[in-house]
Amino acid sequence: MTNRRDFLKQGSGFLLLPFALSPALARAKELRGDVAIIGGGLGGVAAALAACRNGQRVILTEETDWLGGQVTAQAVPLDEHRWIENFGATLSYRQYRTAIRQYYRDHYPLTAEARARWQLNPGNASVSRVCHEPRVSVAVLSALLAPYVSSGRLTVLLMHKPVAADVQADRVRAVTVRDLSGGHERTISAPYFLDATETGELLPLTKTEYVTGFESRKTTGELHAPEQAQPLNMQAVTWCFAMDHVAGEDHTTDAPAEWKYWRDYVPQLNPAWPGKLLAWEQPHPQTLKTRGAAFDPEADVTKPGPTNFMIYRRIIARDNFLPGSFAGHITVVNWPMNDYFGGPVFEVSETEVKRHLYQAKQLSLSLLYWLQTEAPRPDGGVGWKGLRLRSDIVDTDDGLAKYPYIREARRIQAEFTVLEQHVGTEARAQLTGKKPDELTAEEFKDSVGVGSYRIDLHMSTGGDNYIDVSSLPFQIPLGALIPKRIENLIPACKNIGTTHITNGCYRLHPVEWNIGEAAGALAAHANQTKQAPRRIRNDARLLADFQAKLTQQGFELAWPKVRSV
Repeated sequence: MTNRRDFLKQGSGFLLLPFALSPALARAKELRGDVAIIGGGLGGVAAALAACRNGQRVILTEETDWLGGQVTAQAVPLDEHRWIENFGATLSYRQYRTAIRQYYRDHYPLTAEARARWQLNPGNASVSRVCHEPRVSVAVLSALLAPYVSSGRLTVLLMHKPVAADVQADRVRAVTVRDLSGGHERTISAPYFLDATETGELLPLTKTEYVTGFESRKTTGELHAPEQAQPLNMQAVTWCFAMDHVAGEDHTTDAPAEWKYWRDYVPQLNPAWPGKLLAWEQPHPQTLKTRGAAFDPEADVTKPGPTNFMIYRRIIARDNFLPGSFAGHITVVNWPMNDYFGGPVFEVSETEVKRHLYQAKQLSLSLLYWLQTEAPRPDGGVGWKGLRLRSDIVDTDDGLAKYPYIREARRIQAEFTVLEQHVGTEARAQLTGKKPDELTAEEFKDSVGVGSYRIDLHMSTGGDNYIDVSSLPFQIPLGALIPKRIENLIPACKNIGTTHITNGCYRLHPVEWNIGEAAGALAAHANQTKQAPRRIRNDARLLADFQAKLTQQGFELAWPKVRSV
């Protein structure tokens, strides 16, 4: 008996991944573990790996039927810093990336040249060195967890969403999750709860203090913060989709219900957008000067000049595979033209949430229809009828990802909050007076990992255009993972103690993985030592012991000297 799919369609065959509950567990209304992880995105999976590796009995829940979050259910290929092949990630994250490449070598008809390339990039994309299909990550992540599932140390509950919490004083006693496929509810209890949900859903349920949107400059002192707080001013969400191009065929979809609205839509942003949203002209994220994009669905290589959006997040480059394997290149569409900033998708009424999610889908479907019918082509024509929506790639009926790409969540009010002054290049220069080649990010004595990414804020629900500024390779402070009051809830993804601004560089794949893995290791260490996370952080000896354990398990806690990004 199971309440979820027991297999994942993979490549040209099927890869069996049994996650079915035993009959006893399937009937159980109450479950207990050492660590409960609510949310099965990259942070949640990494947390489960760390906690299980350290001897814990773990319960992991996920709202969709795919583990992996932004890289799978949201269909966002890995977005990483330029040193990722050599430094700047945990050992387990490197193993994950290696396993992706090996999966293609084991299961796909690669050319001899592609197979021999140690830095195999299935999509030969410009955004990532391991740009690949969402399903492959589902398979790899599931395989990494499989030994713990088989041993009984890990219970995975797919299609389960948190709906309530039992809190006594400053401790979470239990969390209730609803089975979205069956409607019944289960109550999970554990000494420690990790919130790895995409929007920080446990925070309001557990009455954990949190912030949303843009903090004020008065509160944070940040260079790019507004004068007044804007709690509903959040980054755009994007409903991604995959497509390929089959030359000589007509795969034009029906016009979406809101097609006319989105075809003529002109963003009202500050600074101004150059024209219609569905157009090749957009502001450069860093300079905000108008630039043109390129699109060539048959291009094989990246050429100098405007970004070719077909290559940007391409997940299958046809030439990496034997002739006849793929009809065309396959790319994921996560572009400025389908960033939806009409309103927030949490912290508002359920009616508003549904409306915004519907319009986000309509925008993406309208972008596809525009590409098929009206988009200007370099040869003077319009549209590419051969563009084909690949619903099989994302495993949905409508062809859009299972879940919208969420760039920003609720964030805990933490013991320590990372500010722009700690990591922003310009802000650090003003603060320290140092020359550019002397600048480094703030050093955190309680570091539990490292990361690097620009402060990259997309268009926002408050009317902001891009805020995309340089940052310095940074550390992840343990204090950002500890709520000010609640003792046994630990954030495990984008909900740590950052601001609206610094979330912009702490939100991408390798950093979320590191945060989740550190959270899982922290919960395990707290259980084993009988010391609260707060005390582990604030006692020098306990902190040193915990950091030594992290180092032994493949965490990198500090950067060598490198330049800003």
